[in-house]
Amino acid sequence: MSDCSCFPRGSTFKLSKTSLSSYKWEEKKGVTVVCMGEMMFDFVPMTSGVSLSEAEAFKKAAGGAPANVAVGIARLGGSSAFIGKVGDDEFGHALANILKENKVDNSGMRFDPDARTALAFVTLTKNGEREFLFFRNPSADMLLREADLDVDLIKKAGIFHYGSISLIEEPCRSAHLAAMKIAKNSGCLLSYDPNLRLPLWPSEKSARDGIMSIWAQADIIKISTEEITFLTEGEDPYDNNVVREKLFHSNLKLLLVSEGTNGCRYYTKDFNGQVFGVKVNAVDTTGAGDGFVAGILNIFASDLDLYKDEKRLQDALLFANACGALTVTERGAIPAMPTREAVLEIVKKVTTCENM
Repeated sequence: MSDCSCFPRGSTFKLSKTSLSSYKWEEKKGVTVVCMGEMMFDFVPMTSGVSLSEAEAFKKAAGGAPANVAVGIARLGGSSAFIGKVGDDEFGHALANILKENKVDNSGMRFDPDARTALAFVTLTKNGEREFLFFRNPSADMLLREADLDVDLIKKAGIFHYGSISLIEEPCRSAHLAAMKIAKNSGCLLSYDPNLRLPLWPSEKSARDGIMSIWAQADIIKISTEEITFLTEGEDPYDNNVVREKLFHSNLKLLLVSEGTNGCRYYTKDFNGQVFGVKVNAVDTTGAGDGFVAGILNIFASDLDLYKDEKRLQDALLFANACGALTVTERGAIPAMPTREAVLEIVKKVTTCENM
């Protein structure tokens, strides 16, 4: 593939000639993935590479990491549901409708008459850093209570997915912990993407302690290189020994490290490796990690033993990398979540390049 730019040079990941057959998994809905946490409207500058203060116009786009994953799974043909709280306002009801339009079960949503729906302004500056400005003091998602939980919906899940933002404040923290317990006792796989947003935490220590407080309960964890550096207090995020010794725990089935355009690394009890990324023209990186998570959980939902077979896992992670890549080609998170057809098209192109 000397003239192909689908993979960076030096890739050691080799696709099988029958790789596309693996993606027949995507035609099966499998178990339901229930996602819990925040949902909001993101406001993204219409001009790339500017700070929030420099932006003159914004695109309003539905977002919130757990909601992004729920929509991403549904767009890929999977079965998903969302649990969370929004304001009993126009934004909140609009978000509920967006989930419904995308075939996400929104019966677990609650509407708070006394708090507003969260808003976030987000941009990618010229130096490549993301800049956030949140309006949630408190927002409705922070006020989700244990009594608000749709217990039956959680018990029906095969995979229960969540982040760390709902751990920051009470009463949402207690609701989060209760939901995890219900899911675990019901036999669900627990999927955790910390999705670090440091400005929302009182301090770096509280963020590190809060994120790690539920670490050992997860079956699947997705983390970024930046989050590895943060959680290990400065250790090399590319050192496999650091990852295994500091972050891999005995009950973990799969640990994934997202590396943006470089793809991802994977770790199980028995093996680890890397799957390189898919190159696209990036417009907005908001939601890229959530697109990746949606891609892998959608396949996991119909193949719960995926982590036991390295070749099948590699093929699935290529699919997930393509999901993440396509998400950055449009502004906003939920509007950019790709369809199964779009992902398979780019995977087919990569497969063709690799076998040239």
